[in-house]
Amino acid sequence: MSVEAGHRYLEDLLRGREALPDARGEALGELRGRAVERANALTVPSTRDEEWRFTDLSPLYKLAFRRAAGAGVPNPGLLHAHAIPEARTCLVFVDGHYAANLSRIDAAAGITVGNLPGLEKGVAEGAMAHLGRLASFEQDVFAAVNTAFLADAAVIHASRDHKAAHPIHLLFVATQKDAASYPRVLVIAEPGAECTIVEDYIGADDAAYFTDAVTEIHVASHARVSHIKLQRESQAAFHIANTSVRVQGHGQYENWTIGLGARVSRHDLSIVQAGEGTRFSLDGLALIGGRQLADTHSSIDHAHAHGVSRQLHKTVVGGGARAVFNGKILVRPGAQQTDSGQQSRNLLLSDKAQVDAKPQLEIFADDVKCAHGATVGQLEADELFYLKSRGLADAVARNLLTYAFAAEVIERIPLKSVVEKLEQHVLEQTQSRQA
Repeated sequence: MSVEAGHRYLEDLLRGREALPDARGEALGELRGRAVERANALTVPSTRDEEWRFTDLSPLYKLAFRRAAGAGVPNPGLLHAHAIPEARTCLVFVDGHYAANLSRIDAAAGITVGNLPGLEKGVAEGAMAHLGRLASFEQDVFAAVNTAFLADAAVIHASRDHKAAHPIHLLFVATQKDAASYPRVLVIAEPGAECTIVEDYIGADDAAYFTDAVTEIHVASHARVSHIKLQRESQAAFHIANTSVRVQGHGQYENWTIGLGARVSRHDLSIVQAGEGTRFSLDGLALIGGRQLADTHSSIDHAHAHGVSRQLHKTVVGGGARAVFNGKILVRPGAQQTDSGQQSRNLLLSDKAQVDAKPQLEIFADDVKCAHGATVGQLEADELFYLKSRGLADAVARNLLTYAFAAEVIERIPLKSVVEKLEQHVLEQTQSRQA
């Protein structure tokens, strides 16, 4: 299909689709086709669009990224450094391609984990019933392009009432400069099921590449999904991600999103309440410096009664970096006794650092308890004075306070090895982030 004039960047992105493997079944082929049509009809976002007005993607549009034709060879040391000991199952995708030789799957009863093309027919059909249904690409050009290239995809299916004993690690590795990859994740938790997913993005140092990721999570009634998203891309990379979650009655969804890498990153997190009595918990941290830009947009849609949601998003911004947070909480008519709270807390480490925070409440029910707040500031002078008066050097005192600010989010992650590695990273980076 042709692309309209003025969509040259989309035209470049969509090249290479002819090299995709044949779609498995009519459903996947039809889904790809609809996605291509929408990508052709949409325009790439710019700062003229309200939802993107603080996020300048012009550096991305100046580069010509093409889908990686094949997988590169990742550094074994890099893979080892990012291993998660608690996880017995780890799916590895290199430059968007499933790497069976680097993956390991613990064939535990009650849970199915695998790459979409390799799934058994019944499981694959169940996956296709959800793919493209949660993360809509009707108005999201990057989700449309991702879906147009849908081939390999990580699929996790937890059976009814199954409680997974170990976390599942999904590791996405970028090795090729000037390449685009399209990671796709689908998580299905049947009624009463519980599972923990670690969605992890890493890349070669200082390589410019593009990651366009889409994650869809279906949480059935009384099920619980704990989701940890780690973005540790190259400092020259571009990372745009869409996470869409649907939670049915009395289901629970927990999310921890940590953003450390990428020249420009954007994460759209959308949660829809599809039944009464749900619980959502969202924790986020962006630690950036230099010329980085990290943008987080979240949306919590309370559409039924007795929903509870809590959100804490923190940023630590040094150098000439810029952080953006836009958090929307919608309480629809009839969603009575909703209890929702949101906090955005932002720490500036230099005079050139910038933060744009926009907490947003839209309430159309009268029996609710909702609150939100945002703070932007520098390290407290009294706290610095206290530490320095007890013999700490100025730089040490600043690093300690910065670490403590970030650790509040990191320490809530329920995996010890992940917490330890992130804490070490923050300790190593706080000084340079203030430069």
